[in-house]
Amino acid sequence: MLADTIDDLEHKGLTRLSDGAVCLFPPGFTNREGEPLPLILRKSDGGYGYHVTDLATVRYWIDKRGMTDLLYVVGSPQAQHFQMVFAACRQAGYLRDENQAVHIGFGSILGEDGKTIRTRAGDSVKLADLLAEAVGHAADVIAGRSQLDAPTQADVARAVGLGAVKYADLSGDREKDYVFTWQKMLATDGNTSVYLQYANARVQSILRKAPRSAGTEVLLTEPAERALALKLLQLPAAVDAAVETYAPHKLCNYLYETAAVFTTFYERLSGAREQRGRAGARLPARAGPAHVGRARAGPVADRYRGPATDVTVQATAMPRSSRPATSGHPAERNRSRPAAASATIASACRASVSASLA
Repeated sequence: MLADTIDDLEHKGLTRLSDGAVCLFPPGFTNREGEPLPLILRKSDGGYGYHVTDLATVRYWIDKRGMTDLLYVVGSPQAQHFQMVFAACRQAGYLRDENQAVHIGFGSILGEDGKTIRTRAGDSVKLADLLAEAVGHAADVIAGRSQLDAPTQADVARAVGLGAVKYADLSGDREKDYVFTWQKMLATDGNTSVYLQYANARVQSILRKAPRSAGTEVLLTEPAERALALKLLQLPAAVDAAVETYAPHKLCNYLYETAAVFTTFYERLSGAREQRGRAGARLPARAGPAHVGRARAGPVADRYRGPATDVTVQATAMPRSSRPATSGHPAERNRSRPAAASATIASACRASVSASLA
C-alpha cells in the first residue's frame, strides 16, 4: 500500500524530487532558514520513509475501514510531524471535512534528577519491570503497617502498586513532564491513588454495615452531607470535560476532590455516632436555624442539570422553636435511619471514587 499511496500522490501532482528522494512539501512548514520542510516518501535508495507509512495509514483507516476520527497518542516531541502529516492528508483528500485527526501528545517521565527516567545501565525502563517494582515497594509499605495474612497482603500490594503507577500517569496534565518518585506515588495523603483507595475502602465499610432497604428518604441534615451530595452531582460535568479535551487528569482531580469531601463526611459521621453512643441520643441541634437539605427533582434553586438528570438539592430552614417535638417530624424520623441515608450517599460516592481504579 506504500507504493500505491506514492503513486496516488504523484498522480495528484503533490510530490517532487529532492536530492533523488520523492518528497511532499505541505504548505506552511519551514525550517529555521525559511526553507520548506519535506515529508520524505521514498528515499533516494528506494526505501520508504516513515512519513509515507503514516499517510498510508490514514488512507487505510478512512477509506477501507470507514473511520471518522483518528486519535494518535504519541509523545509531544512528535507534534510537528503530525501537523505536517495531517496537512498533507488534507491536501491529498485522505482527510475530508467530516474527518478529524488529533495528536494527543504527552510529556516525558522524569527521574528525581530531572532527566528522562532510565535504568542504571542507561536503557529505557520496561513497563513490566516498573510495575513489578511498584508492587514490591507497596508490599514493603504494607508489611510494616498491616496485620493481614500474607496472601491478603500480596493482593493489597498488587492493587496499591499498580494503582499508584496508573494514577500517577493519569492525574497530571498529559502534556507536561512529571517527576517519578515512589514516595509521592505511595503517599497516603494528597492526590494519590492510595488516598482514593482508602476512601473507597471506607465507602465499602458503610455499605456492608447499612441495611438493604429500598426507597429510603434521604434528609441532608449536616453541611458535610450536603457538600458531598453536591460534589457527586458534578460527576457528569467532570467526565464531559475529560472527554472533550482528552484530559484524564480533570477526572482524576474530580475524584480526588470527591474523596476529600467524602473523608470529611465520614469523619463527621463517625464523630457524631460516637457522641450519640455516649449520650444515648442524637446530638442536640445547634442554636439558630437548622438547615435541612432534601434531595428531590424539580425547578428550584441550586440546580445541576446533566445530560440525563435533573437533580436538585434545596436548602430549607425551620426555626428551632417551631419544630414539633413529635416522631412525625422529618428530623425526628431521620434519627432512626442514619445508616440507610449514609449508605445512599456512599453508593453514589463509590460510583465516583471507584472509577479511578478501573
